[in-house]
Amino acid sequence: MRAVWLKEFGEPQVLVAGEAPDPEPGPGQVLIEVAFANITFVETQFRRNGFGPFRIEPPVIPGNGVGGVISRVGEGVDPGLAGRRVVSSLGGHGGYAERAVADAAMVVEVPEGLELDDAVALLADGRTAVMLTHGAGLRPGERVLVEAAGGGVGSLLVQLANNAGALVVAAAGGDRKLELAWEIGAEFTVDYRKPDWADRVREAVGGVDVVFDAVGGDVGGAAFELVERGGRMVTFGAASGAPTEIAEELAAERGVSVGWGIGGTPQELRGFAVTALAEAAAGRLRPVIGQRFPLARAAEAHAAIESRDTIGKTLLEVA
Repeated sequence: MRAVWLKEFGEPQVLVAGEAPDPEPGPGQVLIEVAFANITFVETQFRRNGFGPFRIEPPVIPGNGVGGVISRVGEGVDPGLAGRRVVSSLGGHGGYAERAVADAAMVVEVPEGLELDDAVALLADGRTAVMLTHGAGLRPGERVLVEAAGGGVGSLLVQLANNAGALVVAAAGGDRKLELAWEIGAEFTVDYRKPDWADRVREAVGGVDVVFDAVGGDVGGAAFELVERGGRMVTFGAASGAPTEIAEELAAERGVSVGWGIGGTPQELRGFAVTALAEAAAGRLRPVIGQRFPLARAAEAHAAIESRDTIGKTLLEVA
């Protein structure tokens, strides 16, 4: 089968298309004929230096999320799953390929009426966005600041916060991303690359009640200063290269809850993905697929993400 290999850590060009043996589903597993593979920012970090939640050493076929049709099932798996459209996480590797093996207990069937590419775009980012909004406990009328609002997770957070009745402030870099955030429900947009961005937010809405912090560094620090007493700051990324560092004493003095927003059991994470797909099938959540690349051009896809020029979600088209 066709696949993309990571044989050493480094720049995007270390991703090389080639051949790989067809995987075989073992007990409790299914074989998926992959149509689309999901790319996350974390995968670009893993490719560069091995950073990520999974400890995997090259040579390896990268990719943690795919969507396609189940063609075969392993021992102990309901044969009725064959032929179903599904999305699934893979445990950290194996996604950039024509076929992938997944744990049958973790696959999520794509609801009727939802396109497969949209479902793949929601697998990781939708799961994350639903998890974050659930953990933050958004309430109608709250002012919510979404960093990196033009990205895959950020664009979904804007919609979910808007659906919850919040006033959404979208922070992103560049006009294209700000226009997207406005189109999907943000009431105020601001370019966080400009030095006065936090002042503009304060002038527009006063402080904020909730921050979804994907950027970290100086942007995260400035966002924390906007949170009013009793507010929450939920961190889930460090796109700037450095996490937001807020001293516990300072957070307590300000009366602000600060915490890492990602985590849960495999079953809980699957449940968040199921919710994201159901919301999309009902027309309440729309993934933004900004870029598509053929499987063999995975290196270009990684380079595009790292350049900060992408909007929304980036997918690999396999089939």
